[in-house]
Amino acid sequence: MERYEVIEHTADLMVRARGETLEECFGNAAYALFDRTVDLSGVRPLERVEVRASGDGPEDRLYAFLSEMLFLEDCEGMALCSFDVRFEGSDVVCAAMGERLDRSIHRVRSEIKAVTYHMMEVDEATPSVTVVFDV
Repeated sequence: MERYEVIEHTADLMVRARGETLEECFGNAAYALFDRTVDLSGVRPLERVEVRASGDGPEDRLYAFLSEMLFLEDCEGMALCSFDVRFEGSDVVCAAMGERLDRSIHRVRSEIKAVTYHMMEVDEATPSVTVVFDV
């Protein structure tokens, strides 16, 4: 099973992430965020980063979690390639692995400006998550 698929969308980047569990779907959505911006085949799991985000419902949790991931990329210069996600009540806790983004080594693909609520869906039955990134 593919971690995620890109879905046709007019201007932004829409992805659907799948997995065996909803936690795996959240991790695969984070993978999609980084994979669309950096060629992850060249990113090594050298540094561990712990992320905790919370929200009132499934969509709020996904939005908060992916926003934290985008912050790590944009502000901390991290390229993350591995995501171990678990839920603790209303919190999403993720142990992620990756390394500092180095433009002389890593191939940068594009930029994601923001995570959006537009068309966001968390499907616990499938399980899958759908998210639109502002590019």
